[in-house]
Amino acid sequence: MPWRLISLLRKDSLELTEADRQTIREACEREPESRILITHGTDTMAETGEFLSGIQGKTIVLTGALSPARFRTTDATFNLGLALGAVQSLPPGTYLAMNGTIFPAGKVRKNREAGRFETT
Repeated sequence: MPWRLISLLRKDSLELTEADRQTIREACEREPESRILITHGTDTMAETGEFLSGIQGKTIVLTGALSPARFRTTDATFNLGLALGAVQSLPPGTYLAMNGTIFPAGKVRKNREAGRFETT
């Protein structure tokens, strides 16, 4: 399957603004692909996922790592593999792929104390 890589923003997710989220949304709407995988910092990934909800005809999956890839032990590779499988198999909608679970956007939050994502 052919794919493209687009580097849109290179910001810490805590620094993302509504304008940044709008930029991400417009890119998702504009690009011709119907399946989009977004790597995103986990601190505000749930908020961005909710902001992207409702884009018609697209399967969008956001993923990240609770332990960054530069650490010796990381969940980055596992989460990326989960997201890749999810974006290829899920129906249109917006999802988060974390902790071995696929969450619908708008129904998930990061539990910082427990170090995981949970359904709201």
